[in-house]
Amino acid sequence: MPVLALAFLAVYGLLAFGVRMVVQVRRTGSTGFAALRAASGSMRRAGELLFSIAIVLCLVGGPVLQLSGTLDPVGALVGEAPKILGIVLALLGLALTVLAQFAMGDAWRIGVDPREHTELVTGGPFAAVRNPIYAAMIPAFAGISLLTPNVVTLAGATLVMVALELQTRLIEEPHLRAIHGERYAAYAARVGRFFPGVGRLCREGERPARA
Repeated sequence: MPVLALAFLAVYGLLAFGVRMVVQVRRTGSTGFAALRAASGSMRRAGELLFSIAIVLCLVGGPVLQLSGTLDPVGALVGEAPKILGIVLALLGLALTVLAQFAMGDAWRIGVDPREHTELVTGGPFAAVRNPIYAAMIPAFAGISLLTPNVVTLAGATLVMVALELQTRLIEEPHLRAIHGERYAAYAARVGRFFPGVGRLCREGERPARA
């Protein structure tokens, strides 16, 4: 299903980035894209590079190479059941991504700019997990992997997960701690990172949360 995977990725990019940026510009005058204008740093650049490589692998490595006949799908993941599951996961991930993005309101950003002090959003899907946009990307790219299940797409989807962990743990969480202090610490102590109850951060002086 490489053609379906490419179509999904096009729709995903249009809704999750193109449309959302247009809405952000109309509401705030800013695109919300902070990655390129953020202060440079080795960890930040490494995270951005890893994520870019992962997206290229999922786009070119998977659908295009499989469509051209250069790569064959993994036999165990070929069939009607994986295809249906892939479609369901991809659509679910897209819907949840858009929902979480709009729940952020004017605080929506792509990347982190240390110079900005955005609102801490804790309502809606953010009451269930701290990073619902990233959480939604997990089923989305898992679905892509099932629609084009070759080794390069699977590697790309795996790198997406790794990039999300690095971006969250090493860049975004320290930034939010720095600008929101105790309020973010209390929020992170009760709400999981990508899944409800999982990845809660212990507050200073407390033992790590069991989750």
